[in-house]
Amino acid sequence: MARKKVSIIGAGKVGSTLAQILAYKEIADVVLFNRTANSAKGIALDLMESAPLEHFDTNVVGSGDYADISGSDIVVLTAGVPRKEGMSRDDLLKVNADIVSAACENIAKQAPDSILIVLTNPLDAMVYLAMKKTGFKKQKVIGMAGILDSARFGYFIAKELGASINDVNAVVLGSHGDTMVPATSLTEVGGVQVEKLVEKEKLNSIIERTRNGGAEIISLEKDSSAYYAPASALATMVESILKDKKMILPCSVYLEGEYGISGIFLGVPVVLGSGGVERIVKLDLSPDESAALAACAEKIRGIVAAL
Repeated sequence: MARKKVSIIGAGKVGSTLAQILAYKEIADVVLFNRTANSAKGIALDLMESAPLEHFDTNVVGSGDYADISGSDIVVLTAGVPRKEGMSRDDLLKVNADIVSAACENIAKQAPDSILIVLTNPLDAMVYLAMKKTGFKKQKVIGMAGILDSARFGYFIAKELGASINDVNAVVLGSHGDTMVPATSLTEVGGVQVEKLVEKEKLNSIIERTRNGGAEIISLEKDSSAYYAPASALATMVESILKDKKMILPCSVYLEGEYGISGIFLGVPVVLGSGGVERIVKLDLSPDESAALAACAEKIRGIVAAL
């Protein structure tokens, strides 16, 4: 049986780290695409030369030719201009819209049967644009956001409580941005609601740090945005789809009435399986969380309108 094929558009730090994870875990063969083909080829060669040491049999190739993504089961779009210090994700709207549009035209042509996962910021607007440009069904276009934001939230909670990260079930919904909605009513540590374990002032501080998680890393690294955690989040999505694991994960998906919201992409929990988004999971949010999610949706609607 032929191995599954994943193509990654963009051989920057996130794309190359994702290729490494997929190879090391033997999840799929990988095509690493970059406009500068030699850069992608060099990264792929370097990665493959670690195969005898890491003992993986999957194959990674670099390319600058979109024809090489043909036959992909999944295409992951990481290409785009990253944030720099002082920038918001929304500042990237126009420049990244051009990049996403061009990439999606080629994805639709060369890999029309693939499932498309988008990382490019501003995420919720870019995944909406990707669906429009590819013409793919809504179940096959997914944005990565909530998995990363939930991971950050969970890590900060575990550190505060001195708890095992494995005992934390953190839930972050909404946009991948300043209006994200950390759902504290549904976030638990060892089955206990986090609001009962962390005092309100400290919990609000953790929420604020989660919202600024990407900016904090940029302020420290100066010349780079986050890539290890985003790549791990993408790999989790890819694995759930290719192995039909049907994991429940918060992803940016197209809503048609769910949570009282329609016509935009927004982060909500979904079942990810071989068909892509197989089901949207309805959570019982608190009144404040529901209101915050509605406000988040309106902001995203405004950003999409500016495309």
